[in-house]
Amino acid sequence: MSPGAIRVLRLEGDPRARGRAHGEAHAPELRAYTAERVRLASDGSWAGRPATREDILQLAEEMLPAHRAYAPDLTEELEAMALAAGVSAAEALIVGGFTDFVDAVRSLGEPRAPDEDDCTAVLVPEFLCQTWDMHATATPYVVLLDVRDAVPSLVFSTLGCLAQLGMNADGIAIGINNLVATDGRVGVTWPFVVRKALQARTLEGALEAITTATLAGGHNYLLLDARGHGYNIEAMPTHHAVTALETTPLVHANHCTDPETARREATRAPALQASSRARQDRARALCRFDTTVEALMAFTRDPVVCRRSEAPYHIETSGAVVLRPRSRELWAVWGLPSENTYQHFYVG
Repeated sequence: MSPGAIRVLRLEGDPRARGRAHGEAHAPELRAYTAERVRLASDGSWAGRPATREDILQLAEEMLPAHRAYAPDLTEELEAMALAAGVSAAEALIVGGFTDFVDAVRSLGEPRAPDEDDCTAVLVPEFLCQTWDMHATATPYVVLLDVRDAVPSLVFSTLGCLAQLGMNADGIAIGINNLVATDGRVGVTWPFVVRKALQARTLEGALEAITTATLAGGHNYLLLDARGHGYNIEAMPTHHAVTALETTPLVHANHCTDPETARREATRAPALQASSRARQDRARALCRFDTTVEALMAFTRDPVVCRRSEAPYHIETSGAVVLRPRSRELWAVWGLPSENTYQHFYVG
């Protein structure tokens, strides 16, 4: 892999074959990343309350049946990946669904303000564009998964995670922003929701994959199809709000805009809340008129949107994508978009 390039990992065959290929490809890295995610899930910084390693692994074990009921094929893929990499299925659930999982950890007791804050996204009739922001320790593990199942898809993700965002060969695209929920519970984590949405052949099917899931934590989902129809879905475990895309771009960062989802939102540090609002305002200003591929790439490089790791939170932009469902094109960049070059892919 050349410096700055996004690695591509092809997954094909049945669920066990896909999982085995994922787990075997970069097993030492996946184990290291898993250890880091388990540490962050238990140290209290992202969950807002500390927990022992034993407590969080037990919670993850309790979540596995919900995932199996929601998507048995994807659970089989997760388990095969974990076995091949040398981690437990519970650990694999944490490394992939980390930001939903910590919502569930938070619900176990009285939390302080958590450190969660990730991603800025734009949805327009032809494009879905977003940064993917996370604790800086995630950046080395970014990968583009070339998934060859019944509906082929390209999936921006990290090692050990079934999906974060992407597009399928039928022109269904999905993006995400993290939300910080107070109503986290034993349920389904967001990578399973993203992959199940990418198995859908219609926009309505993808929407159903989101709205029928028994969610473990809070996320905002953005959907777009090849016709230019789309939705923004603020989804908390106990409530979701759906907004249809019309002529005005839909932009979203990491705070709730719907009153009912906002009632279920955890209070974060003032600096993180201010960052979310500033990024959303900046996205709205930058994407009001010019929504070409070049303009959207420039949006992800904007100094307000493209984030660098700084104390005390160490959140950074680990990558970004521009998706055009109509032509099945995807542009992806590893790491800071301001310092690296987008690569061009076709789905399928």
